[in-house]
Amino acid sequence: MRKKPSELDFEEYIRQVEPAKREKSYAWSTAIGLQQVDGLTPSDYLLEIAKKNIEGEISLNKAQALIDSYYESKTERSDDKDDTEEADKVSARIAQILSEKAFSFSPSFLIAIHKRLFDRVLKNAGEIRKYNISKKEWVLNGDSVMYGASFELRMALDYDFEREREFNYSDLSMDEIVRHLSSFVSRLWQIHAFGEGNTRTTAVFTIKYLRSMGFKVGNDIFAKNSWYFRNALVRANYKNVAKGIRQEPEYLEKFFRNLLMGEHNELKNRYLHVDYKKVKDKTVIGKSKPNAPKKRSENVPINVPINVPIKDRQKKIIAALSKDSYVSATKLAEKFGVTEKTIRRDLQLLKQQNLITRVGANKNGYWKVN
Repeated sequence: MRKKPSELDFEEYIRQVEPAKREKSYAWSTAIGLQQVDGLTPSDYLLEIAKKNIEGEISLNKAQALIDSYYESKTERSDDKDDTEEADKVSARIAQILSEKAFSFSPSFLIAIHKRLFDRVLKNAGEIRKYNISKKEWVLNGDSVMYGASFELRMALDYDFEREREFNYSDLSMDEIVRHLSSFVSRLWQIHAFGEGNTRTTAVFTIKYLRSMGFKVGNDIFAKNSWYFRNALVRANYKNVAKGIRQEPEYLEKFFRNLLMGEHNELKNRYLHVDYKKVKDKTVIGKSKPNAPKKRSENVPINVPINVPIKDRQKKIIAALSKDSYVSATKLAEKFGVTEKTIRRDLQLLKQQNLITRVGANKNGYWKVN
């Protein structure tokens, strides 16, 4: 049976013998997977364009042009237009950059990547931010990493790039190489040179940099673990002495060990939450008691979201499903004044985050709120 665009399986292409199809699939799967760090979901149209490119029917330049013209000519707009347009355009641009051989290890190249990814998508694409920022992180219970100060961002970039450029990798073990690379990428991300799009920019730059060093980097780990990658960067750069929380780079190092050493460390977002160890310790204590009640297998704090931030409408959808588990997507669309396609996209995102589960068939089943 022919798959729908929304069900496009990149693994099918990655298993292909043809190197061209495999490389294109790696690029597209990474490009699309990285949108998850900002809770974005590309459209079915983007997936169809990606498939045509992988099959060799159109070039990457043509794919980019089709996506741009699609949004230029589109007249019917939904409430999610900006999110979907950003996801589609940035996905196509990431795929294009990852397919190119050109690379320069410099702050200017990092800035140029941001410009290419977000041109006509974000207001200040390719511009270093001129204001200070903070971001509430669920892994930190709403606290924020201390990002670079706006007045020193370019100096901080120049300093870190110069240190890395002078670093000698010779005679290092792979353990030491992974540890150092994790530290460099962590510092680069903590600077947070741009107002938005820092994680996606950092990921693309990192892949290009590792390839320039001779590493055969498969992009799929970024595609499948993009939100873990971001949360690992958060934990590597956050400390709270008053609460006994230290910077924990080991999560990011596990990511890079999988990437560069072929290890299979478990990359679970719940492990990165600042309360995870406390809950885990309580579970272990409980298991040591006779007849102790069975603990939650997830070992996560109650009411902690699992993957990406959800929108107010998606929270309302969860509330609606709690009241009526048999409510249809059509009814939800009418209730919230959006298209049925938008609701189905919301439901899919909530399923991916394990916040809801579909029980039974699509026609006669019902929703379970986890």
